[in-house]
Amino acid sequence: MRVTQSMYYDSIYATNNQKLTQELFDVNKQISSGLKIEYASDDVRTFTETMRLDNEMTTLGQVKASTENGAKFSNQTDVVLNDFTTTLDRTKTLLLTAANGTQSDQSLDAIADELRGLEDHLKNLANTSINGQYLFGGSVTDTKPISDDGTYNGNDQALNALVGSNTQQQYNISGAELFLGEESTQRREITSNTVNRNMLADYPDLQIDGESTESMLTSSDSIRNLMGDIDASNDPENTYYFYVRGTQSDGTAFQDTIELNDTNSIDDLLVEIGKLYGNGDVDLVDVTLNNAGEIVVTDKQTGSSKIDFHMVGAVDFDTDDGNDEANINDSIYANAGAIENLDGGETDFAKILDGTNDLFVKEFVKSDLNVNTTIQGLTYDRTEFTKEGSSLNANVSQIVRSDNSFATSRTKLSDVATAGALDGTTFDLEGIDIYGNAYSVTIDLSNNGSTFSPDGGATNYKIFDMGDPRDAVPADEMTYQQLMDVMNMVVTDTYPTSKDNPDDYDKAISLSNDKGSTSLSFDGKIEFTDLTANNTQATISLADANAGNFNSDASVMTFNTNNALTIRDPKTDFFKSLDQAISAVEEHKLYPDADNGDTSNIGIQNAIQVIDDLNDHVSRSHAKVGAQSNSLNNSLDRITSLETSTLSLRSSVIDTDLAEASLRLTQLDTNYQAMLSTVGKVSQLSLVNYL
Repeated sequence: MRVTQSMYYDSIYATNNQKLTQELFDVNKQISSGLKIEYASDDVRTFTETMRLDNEMTTLGQVKASTENGAKFSNQTDVVLNDFTTTLDRTKTLLLTAANGTQSDQSLDAIADELRGLEDHLKNLANTSINGQYLFGGSVTDTKPISDDGTYNGNDQALNALVGSNTQQQYNISGAELFLGEESTQRREITSNTVNRNMLADYPDLQIDGESTESMLTSSDSIRNLMGDIDASNDPENTYYFYVRGTQSDGTAFQDTIELNDTNSIDDLLVEIGKLYGNGDVDLVDVTLNNAGEIVVTDKQTGSSKIDFHMVGAVDFDTDDGNDEANINDSIYANAGAIENLDGGETDFAKILDGTNDLFVKEFVKSDLNVNTTIQGLTYDRTEFTKEGSSLNANVSQIVRSDNSFATSRTKLSDVATAGALDGTTFDLEGIDIYGNAYSVTIDLSNNGSTFSPDGGATNYKIFDMGDPRDAVPADEMTYQQLMDVMNMVVTDTYPTSKDNPDDYDKAISLSNDKGSTSLSFDGKIEFTDLTANNTQATISLADANAGNFNSDASVMTFNTNNALTIRDPKTDFFKSLDQAISAVEEHKLYPDADNGDTSNIGIQNAIQVIDDLNDHVSRSHAKVGAQSNSLNNSLDRITSLETSTLSLRSSVIDTDLAEASLRLTQLDTNYQAMLSTVGKVSQLSLVNYL
């Protein structure tokens, strides 16, 4: 074969030139772009690894943005709660000033004005927003959480930031937790609201040697000092009756009578009251007397909102006639055991001394509730709902026995009832409907099927369940919604057209809902709203048929009561409690006093404890926010570190090493020049050289 010039060219130049030119192009492209490859075809392995790292960077960027947003939200919450604590500290300082007993009415008014200013500031703090999102609304971030009246408008939902793969971190505190939360370590504390002074301190002729003459009672004083007397003798001894009703720590209702005489002390009374709550070898409650002579009951079990208290005392100072009018079971009473038997007594001790009446009745708990007795403090749970414009509101929260939660419309009555079982229970529903007509309805709960009757039992309407087939609901299966449906039909005067047809029953409910609405509030209280009038004519009283009868079992359920005031409770209602504390200063009340102003006012001394509890509650929420902020900030640092590491790793995979590429370019250029020189020399060979 003859070797030609073109063969030399192809062998030495063409192949090498193409290869070197491509390599020079690739190196120049790497230097100009800064990347090792531009297309998947350049290097499949490098491209795949780069795409994986790019996806990782995108994910980290999203996580970082979420965490940064959560951290800003949480940090702002931290700042706001700092201000909350500072403001509550100032509130307590003002209350302590108001409580020292030396302030004039003008000074107390000035203190109250400043307290109201602090209240407004706290509401503004509660409505703090960041980037258009309210901090304390739960997931309702576009609505002010707290209304002007202190009502909470948000929910209890958590807001979470994505801080890692399938890992979230809460970054908010909802207003439901901060303003309405529950402290499981808190003990409920309640108090009577009538100031009890030494009844005999101002009557030297009635005093017995050795008895206290101090105006304020102590627990060591005699029962005579608490209840009074008409002579200075213990012969014959007076018998004092104390009719006590309430609820124990476990939700069990009780009612009983305590009998004492002149030789007993107030301490003896307090011990006997404690026994009604279950005190024995182990005390379940503490029963004490405060400086205003008021009875205070403190639950020793934490996390329970169930204890309640009501008491009325009575003594007949003239039993020479053979009758003891203070004993509600005395033969003179046709309705033995009824607390209303004492309604003919006298609560003004001065009238007892002037001979107007021999039966002295002492009220320990009373309110402004409308009752059917002359002596307002006699009634415990047969009371009318409070009227406010178009609304009627009960004052007793329905509390689930098992977990201390508020009842909802789906809660069974038996889950709240003190006995746990309701078979055979009867409720009396009485009042005036929205048209001004009186009604009296019995609600009979039976496991054979519950009914209600507006005419003394002549027509027993079935209270239908939602089963298939539908029938009257068993007592222990009846829910609050079913009870409220009955109430709504009665108060709106909308009854089923037949007593045992479920379709007629449903139609009556639907029609009644056009006229009124009966529901449970956020804190488990029954409330009715008249949809036909701004100021309703309606009234409601709902009570156990046994209410007020001491010869029957205690009421298994209470809905609206003339009961003791709450000082402390595991459940928090921040702005309601704050308003109560300020109202105590506005009314110049050092202790609760039902004879002056608002009967439900807790007094300045108790208000100080309320603010302490609110501050503790906020501090616990604040600690949670601090932990959230630390976690989010730590996550942010971790994400930033991962982002840097991933970026570095990606750079090592895809980015060009400029020094290495420049050296490679120099080498390739040298090789290329050498090739060109060789090709040039070969091209200049003569025929002689070739031969």
